[in-house]
Amino acid sequence: MHIHILGICGTFMGSLALLARELGHTVTGSDANVYPPMSTQLENAGVTIEQGYLVEHLQPAPDLVVVGNAMKRGMDVIEYMLDTGLRYTSGPQFLSEQVLQSRHVIAVAGTHGKTTTTTMLAWILHYAGIDTGFLIGGVPLVDTADAHLQQVFAHSSYLGADKIDNDDSANTGYFVIEADEYDSAFFDKRSKFVHYRPRTAILNNLEFDHADIFADLDAIQTQFHHMVRMIPSTGKIIMPTATASLEETLAKGVWTPVWRTAVLDAAAHNTYATDNTHAKDKHVKDSSDWQAELISEDGGKFAVSFAADIADKEATGVVDWSMSGIHNVNNALVAVAAAYNIGVSVKTACAALSAFAGIKRRMELIGNVNDILVFDDFAHHPTAITTTLDGAKKKLADRRLWAIIEPRSNTMKMGIHQDSLAESAALADHTLWYEPTGLEWGLKEVINNATIANPDIGSQQVLSSVEDIITHICTYAKAGDAIVIMSNGGFEGIHQRLLTALANS
Repeated sequence: MHIHILGICGTFMGSLALLARELGHTVTGSDANVYPPMSTQLENAGVTIEQGYLVEHLQPAPDLVVVGNAMKRGMDVIEYMLDTGLRYTSGPQFLSEQVLQSRHVIAVAGTHGKTTTTTMLAWILHYAGIDTGFLIGGVPLVDTADAHLQQVFAHSSYLGADKIDNDDSANTGYFVIEADEYDSAFFDKRSKFVHYRPRTAILNNLEFDHADIFADLDAIQTQFHHMVRMIPSTGKIIMPTATASLEETLAKGVWTPVWRTAVLDAAAHNTYATDNTHAKDKHVKDSSDWQAELISEDGGKFAVSFAADIADKEATGVVDWSMSGIHNVNNALVAVAAAYNIGVSVKTACAALSAFAGIKRRMELIGNVNDILVFDDFAHHPTAITTTLDGAKKKLADRRLWAIIEPRSNTMKMGIHQDSLAESAALADHTLWYEPTGLEWGLKEVINNATIANPDIGSQQVLSSVEDIITHICTYAKAGDAIVIMSNGGFEGIHQRLLTALANS
């Protein structure tokens, strides 16, 4: 059938479009913001993308309209769809009905790290020879000679096998999915991740975000509780230990066994909490089922062990990879635990992660111009900014670190986190904040006041145009520096524009 997707260039909906193509459907879509990398991979897959949300895109009528979360009542295309009685559904409901109901679903939820963790887990399973399907909210980086892995991870989604053994109907296939309480909602704004009905669930962290939809943290915890209520007692929940917001969520009711994880720094005799602070209470280590022990400070090498099976050599392993940051060590640890839950040894999982290249827009090195390294990162929440810069600072310790940040998310635009913004970038040597036209609160005033109150947060300033940011970097950056651009959008094409300007300066 012909499916038209409204909001097709969003990470979830774009991935869904690719799955629909694999299922044999004709897929078209429309979006107000068509930009790479999602638009590129859709076009390469033969999906027709139209600019804007126009009624004529639904003429002649498709068999089904899949409605993305950017849609709102009052939009001409939505009103036309409702008034004419076109058949429509949400992305998650389509996915549930078409793919998930016959699979063992492994869902990755949390405020931060969903995309990275989902990608890691899918990578581990395929490395181990399990033909799992997956839907990732991003585009994987593939740096391997393995032809199978190259093919599978060419896009952000993959259908995979319906059954792991076609001769045994009991052996259902697997599907790894990024489970967001917000991103996959459509215009009625109800959370849709309950459609996934996971058997294994990773709850990575939980902070207040998406303030345009949720009134407070408790409202988000309620959405997570709705998903938890659907996980069978024979399933598994995996989450970092000593995470108060998640423990409060489980206190609302949990019927599924829980594995807790912890990242340990043996050299410093510290245990890291998920917010990258040091947990002072040693019971954190004792209360964790899974542990990752740092071998290198930046998280580039660490050992993994499962306490319940510590005597088994297959239940331990070492990850030695190109990634950095305590947050990524945690992402890796919960992914290893989830893979182990469905039969992959720790040793195999660690070997897989040692060959893992990451994903696009997560500390992705996009250029090296005259020994100035430029990275692209998706961080758009104060905690994510802090953890990303912490990893970058440790990995790039010999370089002066610049952060260029666009407060683009709806929560950022509303000013919900304004009091913590300057502090979140304190680890950078120099920070340039972009204040777009129409921001309803004064970013410049917030940053200026913060730097006066705390001189230890580094050199931070606010600029009101991308051109000014590029000019500033070209004037003051020098060989040996590293620049991290942080935005969850296109950022007016600053990435390539900056690389070009640096090359010509």
